Amino acid sequence: MVTKKKIKQIAIYGKGGIGKSTTTSNISAALAKAGYKVMQFGCDPKSDSTNTLRDGNYIPTVLDTLREKNTVQKEEVIFQGFQGVYCVEAGGPAPGVGCAGRGIITAVQIMKQLKVFEELDLDIVLYDVLGDVVCGGFAMPIRDGIAEHVFTVSSADFMSIYASNNLFKGIQKFSNSGGALLGGVIANSINDDYSRAIIDDFANRTGTQVVGYVPRSVTVTTSELQGKTTIEAAPDSEQAKIYLNLANTIAEHTVSKVPDPMEIKELREWAATWADQLLTREKGL
Repeated sequence: MVTKKKIKQIAIYGKGGIGKSTTTSNISAALAKAGYKVMQFGCDPKSDSTNTLRDGNYIPTVLDTLREKNTVQKEEVIFQGFQGVYCVEAGGPAPGVGCAGRGIITAVQIMKQLKVFEELDLDIVLYDVLGDVVCGGFAMPIRDGIAEHVFTVSSADFMSIYASNNLFKGIQKFSNSGGALLGGVIANSINDDYSRAIIDDFANRTGTQVVGYVPRSVTVTTSELQGKTTIEAAPDSEQAKIYLNLANTIAEHTVSKVPDPMEIKELREWAATWADQLLTREKGL
């Protein structure tokens, strides 16, 4: 009897502009460099999740292809990038028409129908998902049990933490019906002790863990201006080593949990306490 290969499916969420796609693409590149067969599935209507894996080039989206031809073939929407990473962009509706979340639902359903994951013999699928909205199609990777583990990219800024806390509420809600569980927080743009302390405290308060700290770096900016991931453009840099370690942590991660999100009043009080601490620190008291 042939044992069916288990594909590790991971959803990475984050507030828009927080560096979610940058982080996901570098993780994909690092995993592929380590020998894994990887697919990155862009679930943002901007359809720019995978461009640094392909020298800055955008690819046709599943929804655009479907609108043009009323059907989708694998070779029309799946393209390979750095180290053979398979790249897919769900896409979104025509401007001003429909719900962007539907693109994720439609694209995932089409990939399932085409048996893409099995035929490509993938080891890991990374879903890059906009984390400002956790309803409808944007919640599909966690709600429908498509992803097994969820990670959120967050800085120490309040709105980023707020978005992560909302995501935790969604994971908690769907956990009783087979939804994905939380692997932890990827702390991004962490360049000082107080930012790290804020993220650590947030993770502790919500019953999760920080799986990696990624500093803001000009190396990332320079790499992206070349249309590449840091793993490709600056493989010997300290930033690349950080992404390689993060990718290894995620590849080896096995146990995810139900988080314990804060209610909005508690979150605001928690944030105010940190504000007071920082103000006191600035005044040198």
